[in-house]
Order: sequence, then structure tokens, then C-alpha cells
Amino acid sequence: MVTANIDNQSLRGFLRMVETDFPEEFLRVQQPVDLKFESTSMVFELDRANRSPVVMFDNLKGNGMPMVTNIAGNRKLLAACLGVKPENLPTAFRERCQKYIACEVVGNAAWDDVVLEGDQIDLTKLPIPLQFPVDAAPYITAGQITARDPVTGVDTTGFHRLMLKGKNRLGVSLHSRRRLYEFHRRAEELGQPLQVAIAIGTHPLHYMGSMVYAYPPNVRKYEIIGGLFGEPYRVAKVGAADLEVPAGAEIVIEGEILAGVKEPEGPFSEFTGYASHRSTQNVFVAKRVRMRRDAIYQSVVSGMSRDHILVSCITREGEILNALKRNLPNVQAVHVPHTTCGAFMAFISMKKTAEGEPQMAMMATFGTELYTKHVIVVDDDVDIFNLSDVIWAVATRVRAERDITLIPNAKGAILDPTSDPETFTLTKMGIDATRPTGRDFAERLVISDEQRARARSLLEAAGLKL
Repeated sequence: MVTANIDNQSLRGFLRMVETDFPEEFLRVQQPVDLKFESTSMVFELDRANRSPVVMFDNLKGNGMPMVTNIAGNRKLLAACLGVKPENLPTAFRERCQKYIACEVVGNAAWDDVVLEGDQIDLTKLPIPLQFPVDAAPYITAGQITARDPVTGVDTTGFHRLMLKGKNRLGVSLHSRRRLYEFHRRAEELGQPLQVAIAIGTHPLHYMGSMVYAYPPNVRKYEIIGGLFGEPYRVAKVGAADLEVPAGAEIVIEGEILAGVKEPEGPFSEFTGYASHRSTQNVFVAKRVRMRRDAIYQSVVSGMSRDHILVSCITREGEILNALKRNLPNVQAVHVPHTTCGAFMAFISMKKTAEGEPQMAMMATFGTELYTKHVIVVDDDVDIFNLSDVIWAVATRVRAERDITLIPNAKGAILDPTSDPETFTLTKMGIDATRPTGRDFAERLVISDEQRARARSLLEAAGLKL
């Protein structure tokens, strides 16, 4: 065990970077703000204005702890964390999250200033927002849950919604049905609760790395996060189970997800833009709370906010691109728009060399990403980051009887409101919006980059700033 500087891997290090290098993307709100709906409404108003700064609330009514939100709602800032341009973000993510780096266990943790146990624990004192009227209660939305597989001993970390039920009790839904769900199922088979730790207040690269799901079973999520940082991720041991959590976190809640106990959980304002009543109805009981003396509470705005879904867009873009490149090197790029809930639709750009390649891309995407139900494949002259350009390609290059592929009874996302409520299956659709090969097709009208630049200079000289 060593002592090391953890600041560059902490939420605070990220906030300092934004304030210093991107001051226009940092908004500090000093007016009194109500935890009931107001912080959420403000972020959505920013989103409607196509703005997505990090937002710090210094004056929350009835609570002395500051709150930060929207740390992962801006492609420019996420790209800066990796030291790349925004357009290179999915590719950089794809490459780095495959370069696993072992963790470094440190002897000092930022969250060890204050330790609360027993009757001292009161989660209701945290500034947990009530985000939408439909929500059953305030939810911890930025809580990264860490747990260890009771069979293999390999740990994982990831987001799961946490409903405030009492001073030491949270409702949990493990609806992703991935590693943490399986860890809890295995613990239940052994008649044991699953020991977990919840970290609140982490760096955006932790957020990004925790969203990766296609990786070998013996690899730790922390090793993936280390790959994103380009150095060992610094963790510290906590709890009776010696779980390892980010050493730079603001708050850590130790406890367990009970075995054989179900309680109502939800509804919650999910990423789909709908209220979700679907839940695994698990229960977490807190045993200990640790925090910085001057802790900053982090919240992720729920619903279809960029803060909630942009990282899932980028991780899915990287995962799908990685799968496609194995057999289709002529694929140029992948885009998962946040306006399609960050999951349900993917646009693929390719330099088609033969008929059938778009269909291969569709099938590979559906096989890679459970949540994706619509895939649109376009030629490389179409800007997949411009929704209008993609729709133009669909409108002018698609013949429905030939270019639309339907896959019925496919597994979909549990939270997708169109999936079957019992089996969670649905029909997936691929659209080939590429030009046909082997024959002449209508020539696209093009304005060169030089002509565009000249037009902009003329318009600016005429007093119109673009």
C-alpha cells in the first residue's frame, strides 16, 4: 500500500480543469435553489438552449452541502479529459478502454475525514434532489456501486438508481441484468447479502469507464478506468469486505444489498423520457458513511438530459465501432444520438464496396448492443452527426421493400417502453440508406469547404456573424 496524489483522478481535479481551461463551460449558481425540481429544470433549460456547462449549486435550500451536476453532459469536456478533439472521442475511448492497467491501492483516501456509524447515519441529510413529479422519492443518481463476485472474487463498479427510503435504507434496481445483478443472484444462492460500497463524487472518466460492458470476465472495471486515465487508477480499501473504491471520491456509503428481500421501488424518471415502473425491487441497507469534511454532492440529472445519457452514447459508439471494425474495415464512424435516448438508434457511416455490407453492419450492431433497436447505415458522404443529413439520406436513398430489414422477437432493453413487459423482446429494424452499387445514381450537390469559408467571410463582412 502506498500514498499517492489522487487529485488528478478526482471530481475536484476535473472541476478545476474546467474552471481554468473552459470557464465558459462552468456555471456557478449562488441564488437559493430548491432541491425539489429546480436544479433539474435549470439543466433542461440549458439543454434546450444547446448549452451544457458543468453546474455548481452553492446555495441549496435547507442544506449546507454544495451540489454539482452535468459533469458528463459535454462532448468537448469529455474529450478534454482524454486529451483529444470531440470528433475523435469515440475512437479514443474505444482504444484506451482496451488497454487495461492494474490499480494502485493507496493508504490515504479523501473520504476518510468524517465517519458516521449506527444512529449517526442519516442519508436524508444529503442534498438528494427530487427531479420529476413522477419520481417516487428523491434518488441518488450519481452513486457508483462497487461489489465483488462471490464466486470469482472479481469486482465491478457501475450506476444503479438508488431510491431514498429512510435514514439508512435505499431501494435499488439492478435492471441492467449484467454483472452486479449476477453477483447478487450468486450471493442469494449462498444465502448471503451482497456487500457493496456506493461512491458519490467521481471523475467523468470513472463515469465513462463504468459504462463499458463488453470486456473479459477476469478484467476489473477499475483496470478499464485506468486505461482511460493512462495510469493506474487509485483506490482505497473500505468496509468489512475490503472492497476497493475510488480514493478521490467525495462520499462513500458502505452496506449490503439484502438477500431474499423485495420492496416496491419506483417509478423513476428514466433515460427514455418516460416514467419507469420496471424494477428488480432490491433493498440496500447502509452500515457506514464516510465523507470529506467539505464534501461536494454529485447528482446526475435524470430523464433525457445529456448528463444522464451522453456517456452511454459515447461508450456505445466505441463498442459498436470496435465490433464493426473487426470484419468491416470500411466502416468510417458510428454515432448514437442523445436525442434517441442515448441507446435506441445508431447511425453508421461506411464506404460501401459491395451489396450486403450494410446488412452485415446492422446485424453486428444488434449483436453487440442490446439496447439498440434501430440502425441506419449511410454512405461516407453523409454526416452522421447531422440528423438532417441522415434523414436526407433516408428520404432519397431508401426503397422500403428492398432496404428495410426487420428482426422480430429480438431481446431488447427492459426499460424500453415498446418491449414486451414479460419477455422484453421487440422487433428491431435496420435501414440501408446507402446508394446502390453497380449502377449510376443521382449525383449529390456539393459546396466545397473553400466555397463555404469564402461565403462565411462575405456574410461576416456584411454584418452577419455565423
